[in-house]
Amino acid sequence: MQQHRSYRFEVRATPEQRALLCRIAGSCRFVYNKALALQRTRVADGHRRLSYAASCKALSAWKSDPGFVWLNDCPSQALQQALKDLDRAFCNFASGRAREPRFKRRGRDDRFRLPQGCKLEAQNARIFLPRIGWTRIRLSRTVEGVIGAVTACGQGGRWFVCIQTQRNVKPRAAAGSAVGIDLGVTRFATLSDGSHETVIQLPAPDPQLVRALRRAQRCQSRRCRFGKNWQKARGRVQKIHARITSKRLDSVHKVTAQISKNHAIVCLEKLQIRNMTRSSRGHVGSVDRNARRKAALNRAILQQNWFEFRRQLAYKLAWRGGRLILVSPRYTSRTCPQCGFQSKENRTSQARFSCRNCHYWANADLVAAMNILRAGHAQLARGDTSLIGASAREPAEELAS
Repeated sequence: MQQHRSYRFEVRATPEQRALLCRIAGSCRFVYNKALALQRTRVADGHRRLSYAASCKALSAWKSDPGFVWLNDCPSQALQQALKDLDRAFCNFASGRAREPRFKRRGRDDRFRLPQGCKLEAQNARIFLPRIGWTRIRLSRTVEGVIGAVTACGQGGRWFVCIQTQRNVKPRAAAGSAVGIDLGVTRFATLSDGSHETVIQLPAPDPQLVRALRRAQRCQSRRCRFGKNWQKARGRVQKIHARITSKRLDSVHKVTAQISKNHAIVCLEKLQIRNMTRSSRGHVGSVDRNARRKAALNRAILQQNWFEFRRQLAYKLAWRGGRLILVSPRYTSRTCPQCGFQSKENRTSQARFSCRNCHYWANADLVAAMNILRAGHAQLARGDTSLIGASAREPAEELAS
């Protein structure tokens, strides 16, 4: 079995190398936006969209233009990869898998990809990037497999490299039992075995970082928009957000690794997170008194990283021979796991479940996890194709410690 994996390390670049990284990322972003504007103009005029080969010809014309001569300082393969990303985005949009491509923004989409020409020296903790040279990295783990493409991305004032690798591994037999997991806001994850140790809670954000973020956002709001001081204040806000995000993703990686090691089959609800976090403000002229409360709930849901939790479980279970099953979330917290009686009155409160028929009572999250496991067993017996994690092609961009 071929295992595709990604290792992410922080770059310890010199000021000259950092400036060159920003310049290459800006050139790739410029090419992406210019090609997207050209595609939109052609579609508006009634012409067909350019293919990737035709876009490369347009790129050659742009590089020969005296006004864009600075594009020659950027690696050609990085600019071509930007056009490939745009072509893939249009294909996903045409097939209905994604929305229409949008223009990239500076400070948010600072990244570029180099498919070849990169070398890694583990003993010296450095990596060679074309046009940049040997750059020191914070090598916190051993890189296993054949190195492929390398992606450099800027986040919160720091630069990272994501090294894609590929290696052949022997398929493993799944070890462990089957478990159902209920995701929530009060409890991040509740497992169906009923013990207290299986109620998983993510650590709360660092209070010092929360206070620092509040002060930085207040400082940014008092600056003139798009001014130099506003740009500096926004940079401080982005750095604090990056630290909070890194800590939260690190916790999710540890939780998913623990679950994938102890269980062979994991059943999860197929939650529609986009619909659950939809705004409740309504149309113009309507007044919703619960809009602020709904906004707080949406913020709490998005901070739980439910989709990232599901994505990581999928490929980590596949690496260990396990499987992830997605079930429908309908009536999982209203159905009694003992007698099967379903009623809205069974859930007396947010945390308590009491069956009106057989008087069985338990925690509502635990009851939902038990029903999710039962639905997963039934779905697996029917041979339903709504199973993910059958392949190990999903990379794991784990943060370096």
